[in-house]
Amino acid sequence: MKTPPQGPVPDDTPDITPEPAQRASLPAASAVSRRRLLGAVGAGAAVAGAALGAGGTALAGRDSGPGAAAPAGSAAPATVDFRGTHQAGIATPSQDRLCFATFDVAPGATRADLAALLTTWTAAAEAMTLGRPVPGDEGDLNTPPDDTGEAVGLTPGRLTITLGYGPALFDDRFGLTARRPSALRPLPKLPGENLDPALTGGDLCVQACADDPQVAFHAVRNLRRLGFGTVLPRWMELGFGRTSSTSHQQATPRNLMGFKDGTRNIDARDEDVMGRHVWIGQEEPQRWIRGGAYLVSRKIRMRMEQWDRDRLGDQQDVFGRYKGSGAPLTGHGEFDTPDFAAKSGGRYVIPDDAHIRLASPEHNNGLRILRRGYSYTDGIDQQTGDLLGGLFFVAFMNSPDRFVTLQRVLGAHDALNEYIQHIGSGVFAVPPGLAAGHDWGEQLFG
Repeated sequence: MKTPPQGPVPDDTPDITPEPAQRASLPAASAVSRRRLLGAVGAGAAVAGAALGAGGTALAGRDSGPGAAAPAGSAAPATVDFRGTHQAGIATPSQDRLCFATFDVAPGATRADLAALLTTWTAAAEAMTLGRPVPGDEGDLNTPPDDTGEAVGLTPGRLTITLGYGPALFDDRFGLTARRPSALRPLPKLPGENLDPALTGGDLCVQACADDPQVAFHAVRNLRRLGFGTVLPRWMELGFGRTSSTSHQQATPRNLMGFKDGTRNIDARDEDVMGRHVWIGQEEPQRWIRGGAYLVSRKIRMRMEQWDRDRLGDQQDVFGRYKGSGAPLTGHGEFDTPDFAAKSGGRYVIPDDAHIRLASPEHNNGLRILRRGYSYTDGIDQQTGDLLGGLFFVAFMNSPDRFVTLQRVLGAHDALNEYIQHIGSGVFAVPPGLAAGHDWGEQLFG
């Protein structure tokens, strides 16, 4: 028996995997001083010249930019440039691990406090992405260390740190009302969601991605430590496996339902597509945010026990793809274009409520978003014994209305709704990248 529709996994890519041989048998259907860090801002070139990992570990190499991928057949570079036209962590080929955190500005914190913290965060973030400790004076036994130390000896792991601002930050607390990005506002109520306020919202967000989970956590932990007295943690999520590819040079990963996820995702190396669908353009009246993007996050719980008891044919109909290969039910290979008009026995081969159909650009007037999600787990429900986990959905776009449009369709009609529930949410404006000598504080406050 099917449960009432729940909000689905919004994406513009089919989440599926195939077994072409099976098709014939399938149904048709702060106390811490920040003074010591400020000298590091704008010193990116000098730091890069040193280019040593924390604790003296040499770096393997450098990307040519935030979105650069490793040449085919070569080892992945250890670092991704912190500075550039766009923030790293968007067009960057997806790393394996995520630490995502949101913060609220503490009561009593001033505009000057927030600006100073963002300047401090810039210096710390740039150092950590280079594999270096948070900058500061070393060897003072009478003060806490400037870096918490758990990343010493680890390579940078392609760490990226991406900063965003929530709608509430642009109220009258800090004089930012006139600088609010035009499309930044809370998401409307969407079909089937059951959001927990403790997992929703935030004045700021930090997305740390890396190929080493300890490196990603270290980044967020140290930014949180530097924020004592100015910002308070709101919620945090750890992702242990990427669920999307942002480059065709990456193999398509699988989500916790066992299906390939992100087959038709935007290739972030395609500058024309990114310009039309992801980057905020010249139409935006707030010049300071042009070249940035909007980030939408959704914590989506999967009803894994229920899913695991469903027959294979129904699982494939839910997604519209074969589970084994990832091919659409109308194709043979993963990257075959789905034939949404194909019928068998008077019924669509790809069902009309299949996730791949409802999330497709063909079904949504060409609408696309860049997905960059991760799997997560919260352990076990002590009352039911069920596994708690699912998808931490992250996507970038040039207007949150893109997500809203998709989710209204998916939330109302997607067959996947029987097995998932949206329980957390966030929307943030992600500013463009920083040039040498600039920092997040001056960028936000002008």
